[in-house]
Amino acid sequence: MKKSVLTRYRVLAYVTGVLLVLLCLAMIAKYGLDVDGAADVTRVVAIAHGWLYVVYLVFAFDLGSKAKWPVGKQLWVLLAGTIPTAAFFVERKISRELEPTVAQGAPAVAKA
Repeated sequence: MKKSVLTRYRVLAYVTGVLLVLLCLAMIAKYGLDVDGAADVTRVVAIAHGWLYVVYLVFAFDLGSKAKWPVGKQLWVLLAGTIPTAAFFVERKISRELEPTVAQGAPAVAKA
């Protein structure tokens, strides 16, 4: 597996995670604190997260198929972009698991 596959997954995991946290904060400002202008921020961040989450899905699926993950693990990684802060923890776990494989250039071995 190439390092670029892992790198692009990592980048999109962080971007998706940050946008999701920002979206949650914007929604709290909009609905909980009734902040003026929060609706516009919420809309922009929601659209950005939505489109980038689709790209995240493609990259995560590509990584999972090359790493030969079981279906359950693949689904967990795909859903991590929808749970605030989960993308950060899942990305770190996946990176630690796959970095030795990527460094050696060896084929990935699935871990449950």
